Amino acid sequence: MAYYIAIGSSDGINTDLKFGEVEKFLIYKVEGTDYELYEKREVADADGCAAKCGDKNGCSGSGHGCGGGEEVAAKVTAIEDCRAVVCKKIGFQAQKQFEKRAISVFDIETTITDALDKIAGYYNKIDNNRSLRT
Repeated sequence: MAYYIAIGSSDGINTDLKFGEVEKFLIYKVEGTDYELYEKREVADADGCAAKCGDKNGCSGSGHGCGGGEEVAAKVTAIEDCRAVVCKKIGFQAQKQFEKRAISVFDIETTITDALDKIAGYYNKIDNNRSLRT
């Protein structure tokens, strides 16, 4: 069964963007332990939050100031068909939104390949009732 993983990346090589910095998510389609880039998905900036704050990082996902919770909700909704999201850092407000939708959150700074290899391997074992110890 195929599923999608959303990645926050500035260069298409590393997971180096915070959730609030992402303008386009790289969406990978995963089947078993194989994966491929499926699409680049732009995410909405609720009410132009980044422009209002004068900050490319938007409102940092803290839920305070500017668009706050609306900005987080708009980004979460844009990738709610994904099984997991991977960014350098994902704030509390976003994590709670993903938790409500049963979307796994991985905040780690690494290469996309490394992240996808590990996450796809993990889900492959879980989906096929294999031990995680091997």
